[in-house]
Amino acid sequence: MARYARWLDYSLVEQGEVPTDLALAWGAPASADRRYAVMQPSSGTPVFLRFIEGDPVGDYLPIRTYGWAAIEICVQDVEAVNERMVASGDFEVIGPPKPLDGFPNVKPMQVRGPDLETVYLTEIRVDDPSAGLPRPKSLIDRPFILVLACPDLAKTAAWMAEVLALEVSDQVAIRYSMISLAFGLPADDKHALVTAKWQGQVLLEADQYPEGTTTRPRHLGALPPGVSIVSIVHPDLARLEGHWASPPVVRDGPLYAGARVGVLHTPEGALLEVIEGEPLAWG
Repeated sequence: MARYARWLDYSLVEQGEVPTDLALAWGAPASADRRYAVMQPSSGTPVFLRFIEGDPVGDYLPIRTYGWAAIEICVQDVEAVNERMVASGDFEVIGPPKPLDGFPNVKPMQVRGPDLETVYLTEIRVDDPSAGLPRPKSLIDRPFILVLACPDLAKTAAWMAEVLALEVSDQVAIRYSMISLAFGLPADDKHALVTAKWQGQVLLEADQYPEGTTTRPRHLGALPPGVSIVSIVHPDLARLEGHWASPPVVRDGPLYAGARVGVLHTPEGALLEVIEGEPLAWG
């Protein structure tokens, strides 16, 4: 947590221990009473990172398993952020800044932290609301895309459209260095992905992962390592009836703000919290 305060300028807004009923809703009873912290970017944008204490999983390899693979955070100047990450000693730069194949107005870099968390830090080099991408208000601002590793991209894309009512793009195939590096594949190999929007704003990305991807290992009854759970705001919980892994209940705190919150499983089995409310309009 301290490294996100020092190097990403995030501030603490809540900390405590995971309530038993929340851990049960996640299907992770062993995560009850573990410490957690919620942090917010220096811009003040009400989009948060939540850190939940867990025990190391010895055979976990990042970007090699199905489920939530990475957090993508928007930044104003990726070259300046790269200098900061290199100097940090806390984050390993696993992908230096470079334009994204097929998306010349997006320039990401990738880092990995000591807990094997993968974070994309992305400069958006276009000021066009129709692109569905945010304009960061601080050097390192908010998470804006959560990346899902899939065994069957078409199935996951259909689920996002049919269950969540998201606008899902057609599949595109790009040179995706993080996947190729993780699996020892040629740098020119291409990997398919889709993006999913809510009211024109990009929210999720789903990537087709190659042969050799495995189910993510975890301790019995605990949250999985890495990016274990994602929370989104959705205005229509009624449409999700029949899909809940854990039905909505009212929850408090900065993240939930007294709203009803339920839990879904993606087709890969990844945990998706859905908070009732109107999604944040990007500006």
